[in-house]
Amino acid sequence: MTTTIRSRKNPATANRLPLGPHGGVQLLLIHNVENLGHQGDVVEVRPGYALNYLIPHGLATIATDHHKRMVEKHRAKLQAIEKAHQAELRKKSVEIAKQSITIEANATEDGHLYGSVGAAEIVAALKKNDIHLHADQIRLEGVLKELGLYTVKFRLSSEVEGELKVWVVPQVGADA
Repeated sequence: MTTTIRSRKNPATANRLPLGPHGGVQLLLIHNVENLGHQGDVVEVRPGYALNYLIPHGLATIATDHHKRMVEKHRAKLQAIEKAHQAELRKKSVEIAKQSITIEANATEDGHLYGSVGAAEIVAALKKNDIHLHADQIRLEGVLKELGLYTVKFRLSSEVEGELKVWVVPQVGADA
């Protein structure tokens, strides 16, 4: 006997979601999802995560036999597309790693910042150089609180990471 969950999100479509052996919903990933799986994988997640995030954002679909057969049929093509995507991300990573960005910050004479520099400021500085990243792609071990040169890690995907030079300098015309 298989149990199902009725979707409360949209009563008109109210699809029944098949439950897996551990009580979660079985989904087929359409895209790679960090800390969950790769495109084409069948995963089991909690119903709320499936109904409120994965399915509405187009990251996964219900793991029917038909969908599984389609993925198997197109697995080579999907792997080629993913390989090309990762190659593009590696190329972008090399371009970003060549960058050295400068962030002006208000600081004391000793070099301590009055505030701090975090991922949002780094993303804004990169945007000025036509490089678009999200703050969650910047990997800081903590906010930057002093003037100086920092090596900041960034992550474009689960397989592509890099490092970037960030200069934190005193604000021009600032009274220290």
